[in-house]
Amino acid sequence: MQTNIGLLVTKRAQLNPNREAYVQPDSGLRLTYLELNKRVNQTANYLVSIGVKKGDRVAILKMNSIEFVAAFFAIAKIGGIVVPLNWRLVGNELEFILKDSGATVLLFGSEFAELVTDLHERGDQTDIKHWLYSGDAGARPDFASQYEPLVLKQSVSEPEIAAADDDELYIMYTSGTTGLPKGVVHTHNSAMWASITGTATISFREDDRYLLSLPLFHVGALNPLTNAVYTGITCVVMRSFDPVRTWELIQDEKITTLLAVPAMLNFMLQALEQGKYDYSTVRWCMSGASPVPKTMIETYDKLGIGILQVYGLTETCGPACLIGAEDSIVKAGSTGKAFFHTSVRIVDENMKDVGPNEPGEVLVAGKHIMKEYWNRPDATAETLVDGWLRTGDMAEMDEDGFIYIRDRLKDMIISGGENIYPAELENVLLAHEKIRDVAVIGQPSDKWGESPFVIAVTSDPDLSEADVLAYCKGKMAAYKLPKGAAFVDEIPRNPTGKVLKRVLREQFPGPAKD
Repeated sequence: MQTNIGLLVTKRAQLNPNREAYVQPDSGLRLTYLELNKRVNQTANYLVSIGVKKGDRVAILKMNSIEFVAAFFAIAKIGGIVVPLNWRLVGNELEFILKDSGATVLLFGSEFAELVTDLHERGDQTDIKHWLYSGDAGARPDFASQYEPLVLKQSVSEPEIAAADDDELYIMYTSGTTGLPKGVVHTHNSAMWASITGTATISFREDDRYLLSLPLFHVGALNPLTNAVYTGITCVVMRSFDPVRTWELIQDEKITTLLAVPAMLNFMLQALEQGKYDYSTVRWCMSGASPVPKTMIETYDKLGIGILQVYGLTETCGPACLIGAEDSIVKAGSTGKAFFHTSVRIVDENMKDVGPNEPGEVLVAGKHIMKEYWNRPDATAETLVDGWLRTGDMAEMDEDGFIYIRDRLKDMIISGGENIYPAELENVLLAHEKIRDVAVIGQPSDKWGESPFVIAVTSDPDLSEADVLAYCKGKMAAYKLPKGAAFVDEIPRNPTGKVLKRVLREQFPGPAKD
């Protein structure tokens, strides 16, 4: 039997047609699996009607919504390739992704009409031929088609399935160490095996109700969405995260499982009023992107909510390692062991396994590993070696097989669950006429986990921290903006010219100014 992620909705609609599949609290929309599949089919048939065929890239720039969900599974059915766009990016960043991916269709929400209008006015800087607007008709740009009525008049019959197995499913862009994003390519098979290894490792139940609050352009949301359909549970989808609303939905929708990065967990605790909400239905909350502090795990444990800490990457379609609630306090700081259908090694620079408690690079293998980086054969060859994914993360494994992530070889900063690569910020800052040299590091932040901090060598002693921070605004997504800056006479480097960021982290330990 061939694997097509879109057909998961078809199969679930056959098995459990009347089970609640999708809840959109902001609009009150509730769909059974039968109704969800009909919406997916209508979307697929519309996309076919405008000429979308196997291999065509369809970009989505929308907040979490039924339009996003239906489009994802619809594009999968007809063999298109989804390009989920991070709506926190600015025009130049989106332009690069659209052009690099070769997307010819863009579905966008009303919130981004002004941004997309700017992209449209850039002409052939992108390959977009169909601009599909979703939202209030009164705010629709003249160049775009009104999406919803065109979809809803389509047939609910199943479209022709045009892709399967190792055909590309989506291209998810992640920041690169060179400053340019890389498109991580996942196939129908890799996405399917991410669900298989996830459900074999994590405790899901038939009557679970999953709260999805991360943006769907993240693998940390798109993979759980696929898991929900695969396991037949109900997915309650928030348009965007809000800590107070999260507690309300946990109570009103009787949520049993969810995922929240540490910064979100922290905001939720700050918003929790004792005795106001009933959260007794929650069995566990998965968390990742950065280590969860032991005190936070203990606080949630007292609330009766187990924290499952996950380690994964876009390149692994999510899963790599997981630690269960029963071990998360005893093995505080560990990200656990490899998922069920996943293998993990800790190796030295020669890719030889190191001993217990010795540092090394994390390698991950499994059928859920990415196919490649889109149009980046050199980067692919560097990352996929002999069937293993080189993560660039440093870790140790203890005598019991529990893995502890220690550092990142690639100096990535994780702020509020978002990946930020210093090279991207450094490239922007080096364009400043008064900055001669620069390095960006992450400083610890109680609010975000980490925040970017700039260390600069300037040709003008009057250049201030405020000047540097103001210069960055509008040139990068808001979440990437540095929170502080300092000036030095020289950036420390090794003999080959590599910045000694360890030295800078010691010199400027923070905490960040948030």
